[in-house]
Amino acid sequence: MSDLRVTVQDTDLSAGAEGTLMAWTGTKRGEAYILSFYDRMMFQGRCFQVLNGTISAPEVGDVVITDTAAEMATSARLGTTIIPVYTNVNFNLAGGTLFESAGKSVGVIHTAGTAFVALPLKLGGNAAVSYSTVSSAGGVAVTAELATTTRRHWSWSQPITAGAWDTWYDWNPKVPPLLVGPACYYVQIAGTTTGPSYFSSYDFIELPSSLV
Repeated sequence: MSDLRVTVQDTDLSAGAEGTLMAWTGTKRGEAYILSFYDRMMFQGRCFQVLNGTISAPEVGDVVITDTAAEMATSARLGTTIIPVYTNVNFNLAGGTLFESAGKSVGVIHTAGTAFVALPLKLGGNAAVSYSTVSSAGGVAVTAELATTTRRHWSWSQPITAGAWDTWYDWNPKVPPLLVGPACYYVQIAGTTTGPSYFSSYDFIELPSSLV
C-alpha cells in the first residue's frame, strides 16, 4: 500500500483548470490546506456587498416601519440562491422617539427602489446575477409581512431618542438563511416622528440553485 502524499507548498495557491485533477497541497510540515466555506466562496467570486449611504451622505429611514416598505433588498430569481452572511446598520442621527431596524426574507422578489449594482467582494470578480435596490424612507417595495411566510433573521430597536449618540447593529449569523429563488432578503430602518439617518451594508453569497 502506497503512502498518501501531498505537494508541500507555501507560496503558490493557484487553482487548476476546471475539471482537472489536482494534487493535494499542504504546508512543509505536511498539513493540508483546507479553506472554510466562506473563503472558498470568496475565491470563487461568489460574495457580494450592498450598501446604502456614504460617509458624506447618510440615508434617512422610514416613519415608522411598514411591513411592505424597506430600505435595502436583494432578490434571487428562480435558479439562483442567495445566502445573507452579514449586516451592519450604523445610525448617524436618531432623533425619533423609537428607531428600529430588522432583516427579513420572503419567497417573493421585491420591486421599486433605486437599482444598486452589488459590489463583488473579490475585486475584479464577476457581476451578481441577483438584483439589488436601495432607497430612503422605505422606498423599496416588498411583499406584506405574514407570520406564515416572512422569516425574521434579526431585529434591533432603541426606545428612547438617541440623537447623535453612537448607535449601531451588527448581524453575524451562526446559521445563515439559505434563500432559494425566487426569494428576497431585505432590511428595514425606521423611527417614529423622525426617520433616523444611517449608513448600512450587508454581504451575501450567491450560488446557482443547482449547487445547493
